Amino acid sequence: MRRRMGRPGLMGTMARTAVVAGTATAVSGGMRQHAAQKQAAEQAPAPVPQDTPAQAAPAPVPQDTPAEPAAQVPAAAAPGMSSTDKIAAIKGLGELKDQGLLTEQEFATEKAKILAG
Repeated sequence: MRRRMGRPGLMGTMARTAVVAGTATAVSGGMRQHAAQKQAAEQAPAPVPQDTPAQAAPAPVPQDTPAEPAAQVPAAAAPGMSSTDKIAAIKGLGELKDQGLLTEQEFATEKAKILAG
């Protein structure tokens, strides 16, 4: 079978779309988590000055309290991606980083996932 030159075929377009959608989902989830953390920090009560009379200490948190679940970021790369698709996915991540939607650390993490896939 002869390889087609020029624009990607249907499978290439679908793979690229899946990578972009996965990356967008990961980025929006990270942005949502960052905004929630920022809002929680802004709503935190002000510290009590040390020279005030001692008040009752808050009750200790039981050790068997489950920790908050970690945010699950979907893998941006589908298994078995060709090197061309990986390059396109990394270029897409670079564009998101250039637009300020990804931090350097998020970019490096997602790039490592793509290259490992």
